[in-house]
Amino acid sequence: MCPPSPPCSTTAGRVSVEDSWSNHRRKRPQASSPNEQKIKLETGRWQSKLNLSFLKNGCGISGSSNNSASVHSSFSSAQAIIQAWADLRDSLQNQSFHTHHLQALKTLANSQTSLFVADPQAKLLVTILSSPNLSLPQESYPLFFRLLYIWVRKSSRLTAAVVNSAVEVLLHLFSRQFDSDKCPLFFSEGILLLGSLSFQTSASEKSKKVCLELLSRLLEEECRSIFLSDELTSSVLAGTGYALSSSVTVYFEKIIDILFGIWGKDDGPSGSLSHGLMILHLFDWVLSNFFNLQSLEQIDLVRGILDNVKPTHVSFAVVMAAGGVLRALNGSGSSGFMKLRNSAEKRIEIVGRDLVSKTKCFDYSGNEPRNSLLLQSIALALARSGSISHHTSLLECLASALLIEIFPLHRIYNKVLKLLQGSWQGYEIDEVKAHLNSVIFKEAGAIAGVFCNQYTSANEDSQTTVENLVWHFCQDVYSWHRQVAYLLQGTEDELVREIEKIAESAFLMVVVFALAVTKCRLDSRTNQETKLQISVRILVSFSCMEYFRRMRLPEYMDTIRAVVVSVQENESACVSFVESIPSYDDLTNKHGWFNLPKVAYLWSTDEVQTARILFYMRVIPTCVEQLPAYVFRKMVAPTMFLYMGHSNGKVARYSHSMFVAFMSSGKDTNQDERAQLKEQLVFYYIQRSLEGYPGITPFEGMTSGVAALVRHLPAGSLSIFYCIHCLAEKANSLCSVVSTCETDLWKNWEGELEPAKKVLDLLLRLLSLVDIQVLPSLMKLLAQEIVKLPVEGQNTILNQLYQHVAESDDVTRKPTFVSWLQSLSYLCAQGTRKTSSTFGGEALSRL
Repeated sequence: MCPPSPPCSTTAGRVSVEDSWSNHRRKRPQASSPNEQKIKLETGRWQSKLNLSFLKNGCGISGSSNNSASVHSSFSSAQAIIQAWADLRDSLQNQSFHTHHLQALKTLANSQTSLFVADPQAKLLVTILSSPNLSLPQESYPLFFRLLYIWVRKSSRLTAAVVNSAVEVLLHLFSRQFDSDKCPLFFSEGILLLGSLSFQTSASEKSKKVCLELLSRLLEEECRSIFLSDELTSSVLAGTGYALSSSVTVYFEKIIDILFGIWGKDDGPSGSLSHGLMILHLFDWVLSNFFNLQSLEQIDLVRGILDNVKPTHVSFAVVMAAGGVLRALNGSGSSGFMKLRNSAEKRIEIVGRDLVSKTKCFDYSGNEPRNSLLLQSIALALARSGSISHHTSLLECLASALLIEIFPLHRIYNKVLKLLQGSWQGYEIDEVKAHLNSVIFKEAGAIAGVFCNQYTSANEDSQTTVENLVWHFCQDVYSWHRQVAYLLQGTEDELVREIEKIAESAFLMVVVFALAVTKCRLDSRTNQETKLQISVRILVSFSCMEYFRRMRLPEYMDTIRAVVVSVQENESACVSFVESIPSYDDLTNKHGWFNLPKVAYLWSTDEVQTARILFYMRVIPTCVEQLPAYVFRKMVAPTMFLYMGHSNGKVARYSHSMFVAFMSSGKDTNQDERAQLKEQLVFYYIQRSLEGYPGITPFEGMTSGVAALVRHLPAGSLSIFYCIHCLAEKANSLCSVVSTCETDLWKNWEGELEPAKKVLDLLLRLLSLVDIQVLPSLMKLLAQEIVKLPVEGQNTILNQLYQHVAESDDVTRKPTFVSWLQSLSYLCAQGTRKTSSTFGGEALSRL
């Protein structure tokens, strides 16, 4: 009988990247809860295959290969294999073993993808191993074991006599007194071979017991050396998986007892997540075999072990084993074995509850290594196992795993900032890169999905608890990253980029969790006050993480729409959200930062803070109608005017849009207060806009702001008069910088005259917008500016005015425009250059 594919996994693959996270996908169907979140994540996942190169092809057929790129290479390989077997036969015949015989073993082992070992060849290997006249080098034994394993694995039918002979030889070999420094590969390959032989139906029960006894002893006595690397561990656990699947069950509990206690021994190996993941896949594989064969006895043994864990059993190994059991159950598609499912879920829950009760589970500074491993193991086991019933302790463990272990931003930021306080010699960037490549980070999407599912099933108190953890995490990340990104910009850019990769994934987790919150809590079952509080906190959290939004996410937009609808209809919610904006003092100073007096702070170069303010500027216009004037004056106006002077045009445009939104609003309980504030804001708005034009102020933004104030302020408002006077003065100052002799420039209004032309165009457009009380003053100011221009400039403006009047359908203003334009044309044609006051009187008398 050919053994199935090995039961362990240690290699990582990559998953295709979309705009958002995807759920952890399995090759096998799995059960899923109705509320399971669809999360997309740029992440890798481990496939169920053994890491040793000679085991990668599974129970394959020898000889053929899908890749026929080189016939000559295949022919050469076949020749080498034939010659290698010939050399080994020669070794047996001559009762000698030399270097070229060792090379023959290596040649065969290196050809494992196409190698097939038949019974005669296996008998040759066994005979060489048992020959008393051959002195075999120590490094040859793992190669012999490897070839025998290939024989066991790829042969569909094995001769019982050869199998039993092989077992006798192994018993003899492992009964010898070997040196304490024996190669670990000798034992790991031996365990793999022993396990596979114990799984064979052609082996006698006596031989199986011998194999299982030897395997148990090696597993217990050589645990320190055989778990030195993931490669050795994968072979050992693969052999253990075969042993557990053997038809002889007398050693079943003993082997599991030894396995669960290995990492708890004083001289045992250190536990690792890769070891735990291999245990998970081991039990997944073993239980899948039991389900397929309906091995009820072994299934009951597994359930009994999970129900009665011993004090010597290491928790992380038990958790991963339980996860493997659940994975097998979910993958089987069977609704039976409920007792086994309950035992596995209960065991994980007990370990999680114990961890929460005995440790300070949520601590940004990090957990001690053992608890950290256990926390990661619980998270990974839940992510890999599929659906699982809700337990409060598991929800808390998942929250801690995500916010502390998977996204350890606090530890990274804290270390960087402490190094900055001392003599900076560079943070170990490899540490950040190592975390990015770690198993637990690559499983962030799957773990976040389980976290959301557990949250959905939790009671209101538990939901509130984890919500607060996530929202506080967002605010802390904003504060930490703002400092680190600012202090390291231009010096340690690569480090900042690597840290931001972790933060970007954290942002995705926050978005997915927030969407789950909106679906679960913003419904008819939740009271209105709680809905509003949750909506505001989600918006504030999103503002803190906005800097890390580097892609379009449907989940992000769905969440924003859901919470904004609640906020924009309630004044208190609007006020609460707006009051969360950092104050002007906080925006322009580095309050609360690490004590780094030598570092100067310039608000406009703080990109993390700027991204957050941009978020507010996009959201506040949607609820400005509900916002009291005094709140806008106190919280919004200072920030709006500050960021109008930002060098980034996009940021400045959003500031102008904010001004437009407020000027366009009018639904307030105190209309007089809002109207008064509008009048007051115009004066500073025009000053702030024009002092940055041209250069900083985007003309389109200023145009929209001027149009809004003209439309929405009362007729004859002094603010409008002030606005058009300032625009006229700006146009005059911009025109005065160009010599009147530069005829071509004035004809086309190019180069230095372009900004002036834009301001004059804006004044011309205002002719149709301002009210009748302001119109005479505007025409007077325009005329004063036009007559000062050189002839070429005058002609260009007059042509525009002619076209404007001709196309106008305003029956009230058109007669006035015609009369005014005739007078203006006459004065320009006469080449009249009068003083402003004199010309103004004449112009008005002609209208």
